[in-house]
Amino acid sequence: MPLQKIQLRPGVNREGTTLANEGGWFECDNVRFRSGFPQKIGGWAVISYNTFLGVARSMWNWVTLKGYNLLGVGTNLKFYIESGGEYYDITPIRETTPAGAATFDTINTSPIVTVNDIGHGAQTGDFVTFTLSAPVGGLDLNHEYQITYLTANTYTVTASTPATSTVTGGGGAATLAAYQITTGFDIYTIGTGWGAGPWSRLGWGDGYTTGIGLQLRLWSQTNFGETLLFSPRGGALYYWAPGNGATPAYTTRGTLVSGLDVPATINQIMVSDSTRIVIAFGCNDYGAYGTTAQDPMLIRWTAQESYTDWTPAATNQAGSYRLSHGSEIISALQTRQEILVWTDAAVYSMQYLGVPYVWGFTLLADNISIASPNAMATANGSVYWMGTDKFYTYSGRVETLPCSLRSYVFDNINRDQEAQFFAGTNEGFSEVWWFYCSANSTVVDRYVIFNYLDRVWYYGSMGRTAWLDSPLRQYPQAATTGNLVVFHEAAVDDGTTNPPSPISAYIQSSDFDIGDGHNYGFVWRMIPDITFDGSTTAFPLKPEVNFTIRPRQNPGAPYGTGDNPVVASKQSYAGQATYNVQEFTEIVYTRIRGRQMAFKISSDTLGTQWQLGVPRADVRPDGRR
Repeated sequence: MPLQKIQLRPGVNREGTTLANEGGWFECDNVRFRSGFPQKIGGWAVISYNTFLGVARSMWNWVTLKGYNLLGVGTNLKFYIESGGEYYDITPIRETTPAGAATFDTINTSPIVTVNDIGHGAQTGDFVTFTLSAPVGGLDLNHEYQITYLTANTYTVTASTPATSTVTGGGGAATLAAYQITTGFDIYTIGTGWGAGPWSRLGWGDGYTTGIGLQLRLWSQTNFGETLLFSPRGGALYYWAPGNGATPAYTTRGTLVSGLDVPATINQIMVSDSTRIVIAFGCNDYGAYGTTAQDPMLIRWTAQESYTDWTPAATNQAGSYRLSHGSEIISALQTRQEILVWTDAAVYSMQYLGVPYVWGFTLLADNISIASPNAMATANGSVYWMGTDKFYTYSGRVETLPCSLRSYVFDNINRDQEAQFFAGTNEGFSEVWWFYCSANSTVVDRYVIFNYLDRVWYYGSMGRTAWLDSPLRQYPQAATTGNLVVFHEAAVDDGTTNPPSPISAYIQSSDFDIGDGHNYGFVWRMIPDITFDGSTTAFPLKPEVNFTIRPRQNPGAPYGTGDNPVVASKQSYAGQATYNVQEFTEIVYTRIRGRQMAFKISSDTLGTQWQLGVPRADVRPDGRR
């Protein structure tokens, strides 16, 4: 018989059975589609092996007037500026005590130091820096420490060496204690009783109520000119200016934006590109109505060309507006001619009108959902986002985005950790990525991709906590669960290890008939069609993949395997078989027998990059049993 082409539809479809999707692909990991053909995804290289403290949830890239390419990195513990692979801690200071207000107690031979500071306001995990302290118990305490909470007036820190004597109330009258802003959670926690949530975090009797959902630390950040504006979700607004020196002011910490009516609590901050107006979403009110109480549906904005003037007046465009559909603003995203604003029940269009109204608001869709504050991305003139049970798109009107992996994603997802979910683009490959937690995971461990050029979907497993596809740097950037920032598509392998590790990748087809559906078919040879362009395998090793042929007697039967003689004797001459294929492999001789067959290509070797073409198989009719 003539050789039959194994040419399958692009994209992965898990919405039906493997046989119902005949002619398509059914499973994959670390594989994408390009021009309709599957290939191994690009690897990643670290910016540097320097790490940061905490889990990064936000990144923002901008260039200063002097040409410094900077990256803001917000974690649950700190806020950093990355430049040249170095991470500079600019976490704002919440409070600096009066001289001598903090004193120290040490115990001989113990590195644990008790700090006495009435009304310190810190919690476990916060950071404090002591300066101008005299030695206490043989210890130099003029360093930064992470706090372990005890009471409202005391806490402990751990010195690098044990004390050499017991001292009470040491430190001296000049000691200063600088407390950084309160840290956040690395996962979303819901207190449900004793020992859950904030009780175990702060201690008995500190005013928290069980049953309250505690958000993990999320940041929003943007640049106002070359000045960075940033805010933790539910916190205040801060700024960091690179300064006028020869190099940016890396040693200068972020500073609270102060002034009349500046919001004290903000869920998200944004700068309108067309108007140079700073916008706060989900914030406290101003003026006669101003309190520190947050209104989660309120939007406020500044006068033009200012991030400090928040007071409405006849001479400026500052103002506010309260949305009506929903109970909380979840997120906002700037697009071509408008800003989209999502509440927990609707999506609005926010457009600049000029004076006197400044901004106009139009309800685009009601009764829709969004999974998290970072679950949306804009690409190719459209906006895409993940809802709580499906995907959406907006390109002038809100529509459901058809998804061939909808059941696969939403039937195995941890909805309690939706706040961790986030989206990003990979413009070089026309992709929108969503990272999420599978049902049994409390950290992000999976991704799903929509290729908007080919209109196809594929998925895989990967641990990432933030993503940024910035045109200011050559490759997309991502934060890993190992506290590193990596460049995606910049390598072939996994560069988070030193030396790099291979990336395991595979894709498997759905079942397709090799006989007539009744009689068996016998596959006796295959001609691979695969390229290894871009591989970096070092001589004498060669790039290689494995071709696996998996015959099946009937849709409900297991795949044949040569390791099980009982199954093999029922279904095939040799059962499931795997063949090694290299660059110059011309033909593979097989002995595979079944009614249906699935085809799999996989790789797990260092330096291997591949793209599948159209392999061919020689199938002969066989018997009925």
